[in-house]
Amino acid sequence: MSKDLKQMYKTIMDDHFTPQLEVSFVDGDNRQTLFYEKVSWVIDGVNKGLRYGENPGQEAALYRLVNGNLVLGDARTIVPGKYLVSDIELLQSGKHPGKTNLTDSDNALNILRYFTDTPCAVIVKHNNPCGAARAQSLEDAYNKAYMADRVAAFGGTIALNKAVDKATAEAIANQYAEVVVAPEFEDGVIDILGARKNLRVIRINAIDKLQNFIGERVIDFKTLMDGGMVAQWSFVPQTLSEKDLVIASTEYKGKTYTVNREPTPQEYEDMLFGWLVESGITSNSVIYVKDNVTVGIGTGEQDRVGVAEIAVDKAYRKLADRYCFERYQVSFADLTDADKKAQIEKDVKDVKGGLIGSSMVSDAFFPFRDGIDVGLRQGIKAVVQPGGSLNDYQSIEACNENDATMVYTGQRNFKH
Repeated sequence: MSKDLKQMYKTIMDDHFTPQLEVSFVDGDNRQTLFYEKVSWVIDGVNKGLRYGENPGQEAALYRLVNGNLVLGDARTIVPGKYLVSDIELLQSGKHPGKTNLTDSDNALNILRYFTDTPCAVIVKHNNPCGAARAQSLEDAYNKAYMADRVAAFGGTIALNKAVDKATAEAIANQYAEVVVAPEFEDGVIDILGARKNLRVIRINAIDKLQNFIGERVIDFKTLMDGGMVAQWSFVPQTLSEKDLVIASTEYKGKTYTVNREPTPQEYEDMLFGWLVESGITSNSVIYVKDNVTVGIGTGEQDRVGVAEIAVDKAYRKLADRYCFERYQVSFADLTDADKKAQIEKDVKDVKGGLIGSSMVSDAFFPFRDGIDVGLRQGIKAVVQPGGSLNDYQSIEACNENDATMVYTGQRNFKH
């Protein structure tokens, strides 16, 4: 039985999807049609499409836009030939990609597009980032993103915005990852990464042009269980710089409430970094960021207080694992020495999971102050959120009571 279960994940689907796909939008005599072709790769002399869909047994296919144009108000298709994930170059595959490998890569690039100048690493697992960081070197950015959540990064997708050097490659090869995506790989790097035979090494030359995709809208499709379909414009963040943020202020029952303290330059930097990372996180979400590194990421929760608490809990647990790994080269879960575990827990508690001085990022407004209070109790000193709640005054009061600052984006950032 055990052998059969393992074999399930080794299965390669012979899909029944057609070689071409056409999607038409019709308004009377006006017809706009998009033309796609199915993507495959030659691996070991065999032409192969996607390995399988979200699960073994689900057929799937990747289609690349080859012709046509679609204009729906301000939304229009990416120009055919301007490819990223739909035209990947497999340098090493072992197991060739499945649907989740590509959608994780796509979401990683969706985030990475906003960080093209400074070396940046985004690690995605189950279509959500588990660690993201900017630093002065690619190796440092990767290590910080990895150590932000070493446990979840296991089997994840690593996206990097600079050519991979040997130091970064060696750090990656020391871990288990499913995919690494980068614009280029320096000499000798593929040999290093080759130590992981099933690591999918993907080169996408257009990564160095990622900033050209900022502000570009596409049409998102969601197929319903009865075959129906929802179509929407893709989300485009409007807050891209410090000048786009508004110091929190609101009126309530004739009284004006304004946050007392303006953000520091580092707080502005962290809030902007967090807000743009947030654009690739499944809502309802709250994250914490400090010094251009994610500290705790809460995703997909039903209530805002709950997700703020989950992000705190993850910050504590991930920091405990990091301390344990750095000191004893084992995970916290595998550490058997009770005294050592107790010391790590104390050290984590002393710094409140690394949250002291961090920035709190929320994809939607806080309906009451209780959500922000979760972060304030941990020592956060800055909040970025859309604003617009009738009770914004409560959140402003909470920040002022704790010498914290807060800014509004004026735009909700849901991702379902």
